[in-house]
Amino acid sequence: SRAKDVTMPAKLPVNFFSTRSPVIDLFRGQLDYAEHLRQDSEIVLYFFYAPWCGQSIAAREEIEHVASRLSDQVLFVAVNCWWNQGKCRKQKHFFYFPVIHLYHRSFGPIEYKGPMSAVYIEKFVRRVMTPLLYISSRSKLLDFLSNYEPGVLGYFEFNASPQPPGYLTFFTSALHSLKKDYLGTIRFGVITNKHVAEEISLVRSGSVYLHRHVNTSLIYPNDIMNCTAENICKWALENREVLIRWLRPHGGKSLLLNNELKKGPALLIFLPYNPLAEIHPLLDEITKVALEYHNCNKSQAAEPDLQHLGDSDSPAFDSSVPDAHMKLSETFSITKSPCCNTVVLPQWHSISRTHNVCELCINQTLGVKPNKVHVPHCNFLEIEAALDSFYLQEHTFFQVISNTIECSNFLSFYSPFSYYTACCRTVNRHFLSFISSEKTIFQTPKVAFSSHGKKDNTQHSIPHIEDRNWFISDLHISGTNITGLSCRTNKTLNLYLLDSNLFWIYAERLGASRSNHLKEFAAIVDLKEEVHYVLDQNQSLAGSALEDFIKNFSILYSPLKRHLVDDPSVHFHEQRVITEVTTNTFHETVFLSDKNVLLLYYAQWCGFCASLNHIFIQLARLLPPDNFTVARIDITRNDLPWEFMTDHLPTILFFPHQRKEQSVKFPEDFSVNLPNLLKFILHHSSLSSSEPCTKECLHKETVLQQGHISHLEREIQKLRSEISALHQAHDQLEARLSEARREEHRLQQQKHTLEKQHKTLQLHSEQLQATYDQKNQELLEMAEKLQELADASENLLKENTLLRILVASREGKLQSKDEIKESLQSEQTLSENSDISVSAAIATLDEKRIGNTDTIETEHSSGNRTE
Repeated sequence: SRAKDVTMPAKLPVNFFSTRSPVIDLFRGQLDYAEHLRQDSEIVLYFFYAPWCGQSIAAREEIEHVASRLSDQVLFVAVNCWWNQGKCRKQKHFFYFPVIHLYHRSFGPIEYKGPMSAVYIEKFVRRVMTPLLYISSRSKLLDFLSNYEPGVLGYFEFNASPQPPGYLTFFTSALHSLKKDYLGTIRFGVITNKHVAEEISLVRSGSVYLHRHVNTSLIYPNDIMNCTAENICKWALENREVLIRWLRPHGGKSLLLNNELKKGPALLIFLPYNPLAEIHPLLDEITKVALEYHNCNKSQAAEPDLQHLGDSDSPAFDSSVPDAHMKLSETFSITKSPCCNTVVLPQWHSISRTHNVCELCINQTLGVKPNKVHVPHCNFLEIEAALDSFYLQEHTFFQVISNTIECSNFLSFYSPFSYYTACCRTVNRHFLSFISSEKTIFQTPKVAFSSHGKKDNTQHSIPHIEDRNWFISDLHISGTNITGLSCRTNKTLNLYLLDSNLFWIYAERLGASRSNHLKEFAAIVDLKEEVHYVLDQNQSLAGSALEDFIKNFSILYSPLKRHLVDDPSVHFHEQRVITEVTTNTFHETVFLSDKNVLLLYYAQWCGFCASLNHIFIQLARLLPPDNFTVARIDITRNDLPWEFMTDHLPTILFFPHQRKEQSVKFPEDFSVNLPNLLKFILHHSSLSSSEPCTKECLHKETVLQQGHISHLEREIQKLRSEISALHQAHDQLEARLSEARREEHRLQQQKHTLEKQHKTLQLHSEQLQATYDQKNQELLEMAEKLQELADASENLLKENTLLRILVASREGKLQSKDEIKESLQSEQTLSENSDISVSAAIATLDEKRIGNTDTIETEHSSGNRTE
């Protein structure tokens, strides 16, 4: 029978955490006991793990570190959710390990999906412990509003009862935000002072306020939406203002970076971040830059309430000098442009490489101060009117070549209180010329004003964006010239932060130096244009450096140099036949070289590219190294300038000497072999130059031909020596082949002999098999006869036993007859007179004898018949 499958039972689980650990380890998956423990604790952290999981083992130490700091306030429970006999495995179905769930009393679970680092886990646990920040003074309110994270404030009066109406709903909404967004980017606060609540226009208890830095802050619409915890959380998430966002990839396969980069150009900033630190100077500086960059509406209506709160505390706005305050605010308002557009003048001249770039802005006059709430932002009619005014007088800006910036103001068609400002300059399309003129323009502080239209003095005119900093610094206005730049350019940046302590590998892939001990790095990635730029790593990651980086990217002709990533693992050898080209050596090897260059584009995964290696090695040996360079570049490990990109592999380009810009591509319909490559190179390297050849040229050509001839003679000599060596190898191979043939013939003979022996043995085996079958049949017949004899012997034994019984009975009868005779003789002596009795007795005895005799004869005859 077939053996049954045997399954070895799983080993019993053991402790995952140390017995001295503050974490309660339920290593047998006792989920019911874990639920029982949760009933007696306010804050509980569940750590679901699998004992074999590497991530669980790595996170074990981090959890123990957090538990050692918060075990007096939080209950830490670890549950083995992998053992098949435990309730956790039967009731929970996790797709990954470890999993962290937090419970705040009856609310939960709140899943933590952040980095498995002790500082991040502790920060999240503390946010769950205190989801609300209590604000009781004006200074605390100022600190809350100055944070870069979105903030939601609720005003509740705690005088009437310990828990005023709506407070528990607001508290639960804060927990809902942590449940929906594990990064915790929304901060919830509670104002307990009536006068502090009035600072942000909250007068009724139970009101909820969403603070936004750039856009107008909002108050929860109680009359439209029901005041529930989920509605408040949903309202805050939908209307929050995200100026800068943290990216925290979880380490697995994810589309996080791809989805964010597809939204547009992104500024990725890597900085070391400690979530538990009380102050973050570098983060505050970066946040300030982000606020200025997104502050598109620079009127008083768009100023955050934070500035309003700080007015009375700041010495610059002292009430004793109202005129100075008024003058300064008015002067600053003239430099603010609620809406700007960049336009390009049509070319009316024959010089095609020159055109004018103008920035058109809408401004308010100084005499009218409209209501803050009703200030229009980028009104379409005003933009259209400004464009009409601009194009009507565009001929006055026409300059063929000008190194100055011309500005002019136009009155609005629709409002007497508005005017438009246009500042224009001349831009050369050629990149190098543009860089030189750019430096000249940027470094020239003077501005030439046109003589038409409404003419104002210098302080009432707005220069171009790159030169506006000169006016702002002259007016002593605190601010940067990137204010509102995100709304005045088509190259708007999305700002992202990454913790370099966790994700420095991404920075290295973007070009960060491995020797950077500070781990500070910034890069702009434009996925659509397939380029990225790197901030100079020699300077510190400060606000001014980021501002210049953003400005240089945002201008029409960006002077930023595209960063190209090369292969750091390539090591160059002087004796190498084929030159390996990287991003850093591309221009030096290809363009700056005085040789003809044949360049192969390949990739590590391209199998056909690898099959061409021997062809290019032969080609490199044939071509004279003084005049030709055979090179290759791995496009998967190196970036190339866009004009030399390719989407087909392998691609072969030939760069002729002195005509490197006239590179020629090897035809794709030709097979890549040595003759075709030689014809291709010789054909394109022998093109006649446009200049006539002089005696020196002829001499160089003669020397070149002599070099070619000598090189070919050396190659021919090498080929001859190789041919002779091949002949010798051929003779040796023939001798070995003849010996192998003789050995094969001998083996064939042995094979035939063995086959004959095999047939003879097979015949003898058949005969033996027949003899064996015959003897076996005879033995079977003899066995049957012996069985019959045994049966007959058994029957005879039975009959013999029966005869013995009959003989014994016969002997008994004879003995009884003798006894009768003796009794008769004694009776005869007793009574001689009783003759009748004697006669009768004799007659009786005779009858008995006759009967006995008959009986014995009958038995004897039956015994003979039995025999």
